[in-house]
Amino acid sequence: MQTFSQQAWREIRQNPQTEDDTRTKILQAALQLFAKRGYEGTTTKDLAKSAGVAEGTLFRHFSNKKAILIEVATAGWVDILTDLLTELSEMGSYKAVSQVMRRRMLNMRKNGDLMKVCFVEAQYHPELRESIQAEVIDKMTDVAEAFFETAMDKGIYRRMNPKIVAKVFLGIFAIAGFSEETIMNPDASPKAMQEMAEGISDIFLRGVLQND
Repeated sequence: MQTFSQQAWREIRQNPQTEDDTRTKILQAALQLFAKRGYEGTTTKDLAKSAGVAEGTLFRHFSNKKAILIEVATAGWVDILTDLLTELSEMGSYKAVSQVMRRRMLNMRKNGDLMKVCFVEAQYHPELRESIQAEVIDKMTDVAEAFFETAMDKGIYRRMNPKIVAKVFLGIFAIAGFSEETIMNPDASPKAMQEMAEGISDIFLRGVLQND
């Protein structure tokens, strides 16, 4: 399957009306329809009509509907996690995790369609979970591992296995950050999102046990 690059994905999100490439039109249409109707409720005929192409054209670019879902969601996860790790690497203090988390959560809230497809559909499709694991999670874990290892070398974080720390961090971010009370709830207040971001950061940085 052809890899849909992060740069191309961002171009779609920023310029959906001016992008002429047929493949990207199909992926944009799929993102919107999968989010609105769900994967099972969307037919390839629906996708072709929404993208403004013939159904046969759709199958010249993708082997089947599942291939479209996998590419949309995998590219979305790459975008989400790359942005997170880039911002972490550029923040002024290794302790400023809550500020980064809050900004990322607010930005993701603006991309509700992407979140629905990435987070909801992955629960029902083993192929999608496997693709996300192989193409995104493993690679992002390596990047996060290097970030935390640098912090440990500087004496900012205590010495632990950086790969485990990276997995814990990404896991907390994915599950708590996408909770129904924040990202998935359009009525969630900025205060609720601030509390979620600060809570995630506090637990990650300090744990839950009282100091002796």
